[in-house]
Amino acid sequence: MIRAAYFQDVTSTRRVKTAVAAAGISSFALLYAPQPVLPQLAAQYHLDPGGAALAVSVATGALAIAVLPIAALSEVVGRRPVILTSVVASVVLGLLLPLMPTYPALLVLRALQGVAIAGFPGVAAAYLAERLGRAGVAAAVGAMIAGNTVGGMLGRLASGFTAGPLGWRGALLVVAGVGAVCSAITVVTLPPGVRPGRVGGVGRGLLTALSKPVLLAQYAVALLAMGSFVALYNAAGFRLTGSPLDLSPAVASLVFLAYATGSVSSAAAGRLVARVGRRRALIGALLLTATGAALTLPDSLPLVIAGFLVLTCAFFAAHAVANGWAAADAPETARGQVGGMYTATYYLGSSVGGAAGAWVYGHAGWSWLIAVVSVWLLLAVVAVRVGTRVRGERLELVNAG
Repeated sequence: MIRAAYFQDVTSTRRVKTAVAAAGISSFALLYAPQPVLPQLAAQYHLDPGGAALAVSVATGALAIAVLPIAALSEVVGRRPVILTSVVASVVLGLLLPLMPTYPALLVLRALQGVAIAGFPGVAAAYLAERLGRAGVAAAVGAMIAGNTVGGMLGRLASGFTAGPLGWRGALLVVAGVGAVCSAITVVTLPPGVRPGRVGGVGRGLLTALSKPVLLAQYAVALLAMGSFVALYNAAGFRLTGSPLDLSPAVASLVFLAYATGSVSSAAAGRLVARVGRRRALIGALLLTATGAALTLPDSLPLVIAGFLVLTCAFFAAHAVANGWAAADAPETARGQVGGMYTATYYLGSSVGGAAGAWVYGHAGWSWLIAVVSVWLLLAVVAVRVGTRVRGERLELVNAG
């Protein structure tokens, strides 16, 4: 009987991991699918890079705005219904995107898709903690993050490779098809969650989440580092397909393979923190992100590729450290709100920084874009130094263990 219960628990955990990984692939493939085809959108609708980048920014901005209200809603209706509604609705909207006759109509649908996608990242961590408890949540969160990373890379590669033969509409339809398969896996495999809590403490928890300087520093990192990262990738297609590099859209989309380094650096970030402390690890990762961006300045394809590999690896390390730091320092009564605030600032950075960076590139060129994102990353370093100063590096080394 004990053995039967053990195998039942193992099976349930595997179902949870499969479901959240599939949901992550679907959500993030759909969220960033338009990024590689921004040059095609700009050509068809006579847009500058900043205008084309709105196809990404309106979705991530809507996600940032919606994530906290949806997280609060999940306290009332339960986590599983919110996750399932999220993955199904985002796929339906993805299938409708290629049918939009005008660019404004496409932007409206992308905003709605961002709201729909918000139900997964805003609720998934809480679902995993409630479903699996402290012992099983770490591995499941790892599966979720892996799905998120794979989804972001897969969506970009799929749309980039198919944009040539199928056009941008066909490319988005291909990604929606991938999302449909993954969402079906989630619907079939996601087990029921536990009974939801009460919403009464949400407001108090949010005030708590905004009251600690160390948490505010992590929100600043999420905002500024993610803004820098998406700004560079929004402009990457224009940079790689334009003069003097002149790559085809399919070849240019290979830059998104750099995302694979994110999985490696995220896993290695924990060991780095254990060795040097959170503060030094986070500041070092942010400075290395800026260094990678600077490597892309010369009109040399090998250096541009090397720069994207370095900045992507370093960014995901910084994200892993900041996200983990926020979770570790979140008061028990405000864990959901701290997670929601981090997610909200992360995607607000994606939306605002991504659009602003594309505008800078369109009006002033790649060198000015690198200058702007370098300033943002240095501001993130300042936020970490100021917001965590009271803790001291010695204490950080203790906490890292």
